[in-house]
Amino acid sequence: MSFGGDIQFVDIRDRTIGIRPVTNWIPWGAVLRSMQQKRHIIAVIGGRKVEKALLKEAEEVGRLIAQGGGVLVCGGLNGVMEAASRGAKSGGGFTVGILPQDHKRAANEFIDLPIATGLGIGRNVIIARAADAVIAVGGEYGTLSEIAFALQMEKPVIGVRTWDIKGVIPAKNAEDAVKQVFEILGS
Repeated sequence: MSFGGDIQFVDIRDRTIGIRPVTNWIPWGAVLRSMQQKRHIIAVIGGRKVEKALLKEAEEVGRLIAQGGGVLVCGGLNGVMEAASRGAKSGGGFTVGILPQDHKRAANEFIDLPIATGLGIGRNVIIARAADAVIAVGGEYGTLSEIAFALQMEKPVIGVRTWDIKGVIPAKNAEDAVKQVFEILGS
């Protein structure tokens, strides 16, 4: 249903959601399908500067999340975030990037829906809040803050070669991490 201008209203279940298609490259159909299907939102967190082996793990995590029907949310930049997003796209998935900048230009090329927060590292709490579960791949202090926020919010956190702290469930590799997440979430 359209009321003129550039806003189109789409009924989803019992709610009406206003959508403004700002650009042609945002796959609004995929966004709406994702909302209708109640898919699990899984955050993948980790460092920007990491070794190649961890980037391969992150890419595999992203691919497996997508193949399992999950939506990948991350910080939207490079390193583990870009590798996981690349993997999700190769698996046919949908990606959301919660960016620290106040513009969308910094998002990596594999992000379907970039969300510019302008919050700097404060955006880490949004990543943790948005996710149903978190997979940490490697990481430094920013990753540690995301882990802490997720644990405080009582979200499951699975770790692949990351911080060894109470509450983080260790995984041997990408496959083990994603398997554990979907088991915990009931998929």
